[in-house]
Amino acid sequence: MTGPMVRCEGLVQVYGLPGQEVTALRGVDLAVDEAETVALLGPSGAGKSTLLWLFAGLLRPTAGIVEVCGRRLSDLTPKTGAEMRLRDVGVVMQNPGRNLLPYETAIGNLLLAQSPTRRTWPVKRRRSAALLDSVGLARVAHRPAGRLSGGEQQRLAVAIALANGPRLLLADEPTSQLDHESAGAVIDLIQAANADLGTTVVVVTHDQAVGNALGRTVTIRDGRVGAEGHAGEDYLVVSRDGSVQLPAEVLEGTLPPGSLARAVLTADGVELHHVNVERH
Repeated sequence: MTGPMVRCEGLVQVYGLPGQEVTALRGVDLAVDEAETVALLGPSGAGKSTLLWLFAGLLRPTAGIVEVCGRRLSDLTPKTGAEMRLRDVGVVMQNPGRNLLPYETAIGNLLLAQSPTRRTWPVKRRRSAALLDSVGLARVAHRPAGRLSGGEQQRLAVAIALANGPRLLLADEPTSQLDHESAGAVIDLIQAANADLGTTVVVVTHDQAVGNALGRTVTIRDGRVGAEGHAGEDYLVVSRDGSVQLPAEVLEGTLPPGSLARAVLTADGVELHHVNVERH
């Protein structure tokens, strides 16, 4: 594979009927390199989950390009898209029950998830047992997944998504129903997959601990990439049309919506100056 593990360009997603459209994404440009770990942050309704579903090939974009594992998703058939998710992409949906077969046991779900692999049965059993132990579910290995608590289902869903050692893990709020200790176990499992297998990770989260544990944060606001965080420092992202999303403290204080400003080139870059213009 050449290029990033995930790349999107000019990505637009519109829901609804003509005259009742809701625009979830407004021209998103984003690249995630192989073995990188990224947290997608932002308020509810900003478009984070929509972006993750597009990366998983579960939605077709209204406009723009999405490439995953070196393949343009618009070129995939439903069958080849499903095969990609079985072999290369682990997906954790926000509702953990949607990731599981409720009538199958916890260990049975993990064994079935490994069906596409060429591992022997004993290897699959050992892998399943190790994953269950890593998320604190060894004691419920033989309980039907539908009888597990919401938090247990969430931990099992993450283990299933990582069962085949995917090249890419896409997880939507994987710690939202977990206590501090269980969330830590899930974060440790994700980090181990990245460190040991080189798994690329993209996680939608409101959990600051998850954001802190991953290498880069990308903040989505109003369907656009508004900011990126690297090593604890946040940076604005300039869109292809030249727009930037200013932080809330700037909008509330120096430059409230509707303000006039002047961009001034300096030796160090660009400064934004608030100006007062008498209007007639």
